[in-house]
Amino acid sequence: MIFLLLFPGYLLVNIYIAARLLHWLRCLNSRLGGRIPAGIALGAYFFAALSPILAFLLPRSGFAIAVRRLSAYWMGVMLYFTAAMLIAELIRAALLHTKLRGSRLFSRAGAAAVGGAVILAAGAVCFWGGYNARQIRTAEYEVTLDKQVPGLEELRVVLIADTHMGYAVGRDHIRNMAEKINACSPDIVIFAGDIFDNSTAGLDHPEEIAEIFRSINSRYGIWATYGNHDIDEEILMGFTFNWSGSPPNDSRMREFCEKAGINLLCDETKLIDGKFYLVGRRDRSKPGTDDGSRLTPAELTKELDTSKPVFFIAHEPDELSETAAAGADIDFSGHTHDGQLFPLTVITDLMWENPCGMLKKDSMYSIVTSGVGVFGPFMRVGTDAEICDIRIRFAG
Repeated sequence: MIFLLLFPGYLLVNIYIAARLLHWLRCLNSRLGGRIPAGIALGAYFFAALSPILAFLLPRSGFAIAVRRLSAYWMGVMLYFTAAMLIAELIRAALLHTKLRGSRLFSRAGAAAVGGAVILAAGAVCFWGGYNARQIRTAEYEVTLDKQVPGLEELRVVLIADTHMGYAVGRDHIRNMAEKINACSPDIVIFAGDIFDNSTAGLDHPEEIAEIFRSINSRYGIWATYGNHDIDEEILMGFTFNWSGSPPNDSRMREFCEKAGINLLCDETKLIDGKFYLVGRRDRSKPGTDDGSRLTPAELTKELDTSKPVFFIAHEPDELSETAAAGADIDFSGHTHDGQLFPLTVITDLMWENPCGMLKKDSMYSIVTSGVGVFGPFMRVGTDAEICDIRIRFAG
């Protein structure tokens, strides 16, 4: 398993950070390097470092939930503290070959100051990332389609995705999202997958969250498809553990969606009010079928009257050319989080033809949202949580 291969490296990184932390404490005050203070510091550090594993192993309880929420921040904290320390180490190595080598910068006081600067810099990034992840913004798009829809000149769509409801994302964040959606006065809400964070067990107030979804006002309701995390699987530090091949979609997730007024389309099509089609695709990596298969875009549209607008809901923004060729006018997606954390934002740009925003692909528009929630660390650095307010005009 990939996790077992990477875990020794994870331990080594944390041992390095812990060693640098002890060195900094000794530079601040020699007493802080004593057995008891050092033991307390190391105990607290490794409790945080191992919190993802503890959360995975502990049976469900109030303590386990608290540990899991701590672990939701830890990976981001470790990422930015490691990056800040490596930058400091590289600068130190470069300065060793200059006249500054004998300066106070390389003294005990200098080491204490540098360590403090590393902690302040990484801490500031983590604080900003945690704050920014809670600020849901509204991205606006306008699309004109060369099709006529009798009795409908304009359709206002709100696109959401990647709520990842569970231990990290709960009632308050979803309420904020619902208020943003209602402020847009949508005709329809499209939910492009990753509704849950691999389980319904982590929902803090499931009945209240379902009620919040029911409070969303739109003429045609909320229509969704599942994402790769809408599967009941154990997850540890971003790696899922499933021993039975292709896992099916969890019936408890569907039951929640029914209570919340979320209409699911899993490799299904729906003609809305006789005016336009919604086509919901199963996820590419976790389709939720026994044999791991899903229908192609062409199979999904072969019986449709494509003189009417055809809107795809696909969690991952993949197979854009095939979707356009199948007659889709707009492909609504999420999944990418727009990278969520710098520098992963750069990698995302390399992985996806449209990592976030709107792209014209042949005769089709691909619209990808960075998502409402988070996966892993409850932080966003270099990207925003958002809903998308999309005005579609029909000009045929």
